[in-house]
Amino acid sequence: MLKRLSILILLLAFLPGCIVETPVGSGEQPSQEPLSSDDPHSSEDPQASEEPQPSDESSSPEADKGYDYVFDVEAVPRLTIEVSQEQWNALLKAYDANPSTREYVHCDVTFIKNNRRSVVKDAGLRLRGQTSRRRPEGEAGQEHGTRDYRRVHFGLHFRKFHKKDDRYDLEGVHRINLKYAKEDPTYIREHYCYDLLDRLGIWTTQRTSWCRLYLHIDGDAEPVYLGVYLMMEAVNDEYLKERPFRSAKGYLWKGSWGSNLRDTDDWRFGEGEKADGQYAYELKTREDELSKAKVQIKSFIDNLRTLNGSEFESWIKQHCDVDLLLRTYAALVALGHWDDYWNDMNNYYLYFDSTDPSDYKVYMVPYDPDNTLGTSHNCGVQHDSGRHDPFKWGIDECIFISKLLTVNEFRNAYKAYLKTIAAEGSDFLYDASVERIRTWQSMLQPYIVNDTGEDCSIRDYPASWSNHQEYRLLEDSPSTNWFRVKCGVLNAL
Repeated sequence: MLKRLSILILLLAFLPGCIVETPVGSGEQPSQEPLSSDDPHSSEDPQASEEPQPSDESSSPEADKGYDYVFDVEAVPRLTIEVSQEQWNALLKAYDANPSTREYVHCDVTFIKNNRRSVVKDAGLRLRGQTSRRRPEGEAGQEHGTRDYRRVHFGLHFRKFHKKDDRYDLEGVHRINLKYAKEDPTYIREHYCYDLLDRLGIWTTQRTSWCRLYLHIDGDAEPVYLGVYLMMEAVNDEYLKERPFRSAKGYLWKGSWGSNLRDTDDWRFGEGEKADGQYAYELKTREDELSKAKVQIKSFIDNLRTLNGSEFESWIKQHCDVDLLLRTYAALVALGHWDDYWNDMNNYYLYFDSTDPSDYKVYMVPYDPDNTLGTSHNCGVQHDSGRHDPFKWGIDECIFISKLLTVNEFRNAYKAYLKTIAAEGSDFLYDASVERIRTWQSMLQPYIVNDTGEDCSIRDYPASWSNHQEYRLLEDSPSTNWFRVKCGVLNAL
């Protein structure tokens, strides 16, 4: 049966329709072959068109629940979001009124993995993204009906409207962020980064895997297939419980552009989900304690800025897991994450594992490493993320890293971690990296073509706007392969 299904999928892949470029990875221009615009994997879910039914608990043993079940990198489950026309139009209107809207609308979610169906009724759906925000259908002022869909980032909050009800989760998971491969023709950059961080023992890393995303607006004959999306674990209070922090009841901040951890102007700090606009520092847990949380983080920033010498070294060791931070940053630099805290004052979380204003440890959680692995940009001090000096990666204004590296002990540890990433047997080396990348791309390839007509190919290129178009992941060249170039820089330290 499986053999016949594989043959059917292969045959469907060569029917006329959307043009797809195959992942050759040889440096040649990928060949173009016609593929069907129909979903070639629909036969895998014979009950996909049926109305969703509540999950049968007897078929959901505890061993098959939780984060490992949902974020399974060896599967590409089908995830369908069902929304009424009224609620979908409300989402469109909210975007028109404020493109940065965080307003949730009601939806139902069906998750099918290995023909097992899980259903969450009355979940929350919202748009996500910073500069990547787009209207998901039609033009400003238009209601549903144009079917002019765009791939956009979504957030699913299964308990948004049922805060304390244990029945409202997806196999034990409370939130999922859904991210399309925005300007990443390889489809794997962000997942590769989180996977490598995990392999390096950086336990603050988010879980990620993929799904096939469908959107069904009530009244439409068929759902629209939006394509392959990265499913991401949300960094929130549930994330904190899943990690070995001393306590999961501390203050979690999200650092957005301008969060240099040097300036303490009051207008930079605000409440996350309740925020109208975007603050440099957004409190994501215990939001009713904003005043108390600000006292703590401002005290941390003041000490970070004013303490020096042995006093600074003693204080930072007491209040920060310095070793974990240095390992994290060595990995981010190796991955070419220039749109980060150090270079761009952006894209990280900061967690204080206590609410006490002076008794805590602080952790930096890496975030949003999509513009990496050769997608380079002129930003901050960066102009070539492959060859840039790892010790001068970012701006001096971002003192949490730049000041750490003035301490010889920390500088030497950072250098050792950089060299370990490029050492023999590392998962970052070319051969090991290419093996994983080809496996992931082969798994995703049958599902890439989607109804929007966007991103209908897998190609070995950086983003179109990258200032270094020569970088490749699969092509084995010492001058253009990302892993070869970066390992050469790290080994020369």
